[in-house]
Amino acid sequence: MLDDRDFSLFVTRIKQKTDIDLSQYKEAQMKRRLTTLRMKHGYATFEEYWKAIEQNRSMLNEFLDRMTINVSEFWRNPSRWDVLQNRFFPEMLKNNARLKVWSAACSTGEEPYTLAMMLSELGAIGKTSLLATDLDSNVLKKAMDGSYLERSLRDVPPECRQKYFRQQDGAYLISDQLKQFIQFKQQNLLHDTFDSSFDLIVCRNVMIYFTEEAKHLLYHKFAKALKPGGLLFVGSTEQIFSPAQYGFETADTFFYRRV
Repeated sequence: MLDDRDFSLFVTRIKQKTDIDLSQYKEAQMKRRLTTLRMKHGYATFEEYWKAIEQNRSMLNEFLDRMTINVSEFWRNPSRWDVLQNRFFPEMLKNNARLKVWSAACSTGEEPYTLAMMLSELGAIGKTSLLATDLDSNVLKKAMDGSYLERSLRDVPPECRQKYFRQQDGAYLISDQLKQFIQFKQQNLLHDTFDSSFDLIVCRNVMIYFTEEAKHLLYHKFAKALKPGGLLFVGSTEQIFSPAQYGFETADTFFYRRV
């Protein structure tokens, strides 16, 4: 079909230009999202839309915004974060003088700031290397700004809201003191090599958008990036079936330990 060839050529050109491989995302979801964007600008084909992207940097940035999923909030699924704070972080701190933690696909920053607040409450933020990465440079800028609407804070414990945020012009701003402990960096999970020896990798609510082949690739990459005994913390719809094939064992619901 002409429509299929049109989209396939678009996928090839995007990979050549950006190293983003759209074929590793679930096609129906991605194609639907990008078709809506293309039609919004009045382009009848992806061929026409591609030419516009090549000539207009702002359209490329809009494309990148649309294809990445930037839905996040602090303490998303609070009961799972409680397990991390009350069980796993104390275990890690008992066995390690320093921790190495990575928030992968961190979106607008709620997740790494949640990690930073927890570690600060445990008195361990100064003993932790905390990396936060995302594909989208625009959401990374928002994360580094650290400005949020109140709805993002609905699950933040009251003591943390009081200690780590200040209100300004209707927004909640993360304290500068907390920001200094997080290194934000642009990264393509599917294409780039990973650092190693992490105690904890948090990658939540992202894998559901990838194909099964892309998930297998990432689980293997995450396992190699963790130190033995390190944990991978995934989202509430991302249970790993047969974790042993990647060198993991189930440590708790949505937590997987590298064997």
